[in-house]
Amino acid sequence: VTQQRNMSMPIAFYICLTLILFIFSGTDGYSYHRLAQCRYSSKDLHGMEHIDSYVFNKAEYVRFNSTVGRFVGYTEYGLKNAEAWNSDAGILGQEQGELERFCKHNAANHYSAILDKTVEPHVRLSSVTPPSGRHPAMLMCSAYDFYPKQIRVTWLRDGREVKSDVTSTEELANGDWYYQIHSHLEYTPKSGEKISCMVEHISLTEPMMYHWDPSLPEAERNKIAIGASGLVLGTILALAGLIYYKKKSSGVL
Repeated sequence: VTQQRNMSMPIAFYICLTLILFIFSGTDGYSYHRLAQCRYSSKDLHGMEHIDSYVFNKAEYVRFNSTVGRFVGYTEYGLKNAEAWNSDAGILGQEQGELERFCKHNAANHYSAILDKTVEPHVRLSSVTPPSGRHPAMLMCSAYDFYPKQIRVTWLRDGREVKSDVTSTEELANGDWYYQIHSHLEYTPKSGEKISCMVEHISLTEPMMYHWDPSLPEAERNKIAIGASGLVLGTILALAGLIYYKKKSSGVL
């Protein structure tokens, strides 16, 4: 893990030197920046390293490393700076202190506020139209609004993992720190079989199983009932209109 920040130079005349070079040179411009990094590979922050780099025109010319405890120069100008700063106990102490003040302090905040946060996925299992004619049916298992990104979605048929005829998207960023993923299973329905979608995520204490119920959900049944009622009513009205038209045409009315 690397943390970075911009820092001002400790000695003002170096800025003045940069300005003088800019004014009396025909070059379009110069760039200077200072980059502080905190490198570590374990959550307990053991072995964390603070690196403070000075860069001019994209070339690093001097660096402080908390593990070494001194500045190291990479150019003639950087070697002169390193020699001067290494002889100043105040500058060395300030740089070494950044390991605790900047690196470890901010790393702990990042873990508590971001890295240790988890949000459970909202999972929806639905039937969709298959894109090809290989199988007459397709299921989609969608996981929404989970964090962090890593997740595993698996299909099971009668308790056995299915790997063929399965397609899945990558984890898709919502743009608000949350993610979503969609997995599809093309299949040929069999009587009595049990199809499940298993979701594994760090926010869950155990894998969650979502079983497919081939019966239509209530919303779908309501749509069919309304459509059927409308069809019956339309048929009745059409017959009534036809009877009325025939009677009127024959002069019975």
